[in-house]
Amino acid sequence: MIKLVLTDMDGTFLNNSGDFNRELYKEVKKLMKEKGVFFAPVTGKQCERVEELFGGDSEDLWILGDSATRIKHNGEFVYESLLSNKLGLEIIRSLEEINLEHTIIACTRNGAVIKENIPQEEVAIVRRSYAQVRQVSNFNEITEDFVKITIHDPLFRCMEIREKLSQFFESAYIVASEAAWIDIANANVHKGTTVEHLQRLLNVTPEETMAFGDGYNDLELMTRAKYSFAVRNAVQELKDAANFITRSNEEDAVMMTIIDILSLL
Repeated sequence: MIKLVLTDMDGTFLNNSGDFNRELYKEVKKLMKEKGVFFAPVTGKQCERVEELFGGDSEDLWILGDSATRIKHNGEFVYESLLSNKLGLEIIRSLEEINLEHTIIACTRNGAVIKENIPQEEVAIVRRSYAQVRQVSNFNEITEDFVKITIHDPLFRCMEIREKLSQFFESAYIVASEAAWIDIANANVHKGTTVEHLQRLLNVTPEETMAFGDGYNDLELMTRAKYSFAVRNAVQELKDAANFITRSNEEDAVMMTIIDILSLL
């Protein structure tokens, strides 16, 4: 029996325009409620941005946001794991020394922080994932601990950038979800560990869990669900790790699969 459905957002639940079939979601939400199934977006997006995306339908979501470093439910944070300010600033300094044309997004409890001098097209990309954004002249202005640090590289060099951060591999979790994005969180904090925390909280086992993903940062997510699905547009490594392959994100893969499976129960 399925009790929990987990889904990545970009490239998985969301279509290539960054949206989803809202009429179909109302049908899916009704079905999940009837079956007593919890629904949890597991995403690099800021929790508040997920709430914006779902609007009135965000009620009762378990949001594993900010690269799964936080869990938010009905407006309240029930879990978080932070990267220390000292370590976060060291990582940011290293990223700036690499001196590539990437955008650094430093996320704290109070929102995302970006530099004042980044191109407007990069600001627009940041705002697609973050509802609360402020700009600073220097990242040293940040005095709080970090929820996470994210890098967007429009030239698709994140695999190489990640390798240049090897001195931090033991002190932080660093993953290139794809060629354009890197997420950096507290050590040993990723989608798998945070989902495990949620499963304990909800008293749900992996055998009662269904999960969907498309990228390298979803590999750990697949380990927490017996019913693990890679969307058709997923990277090959995730397809190899998942137990099943489903439709693409452009075909409402997550919602159609939820309907297919829950209708059988």
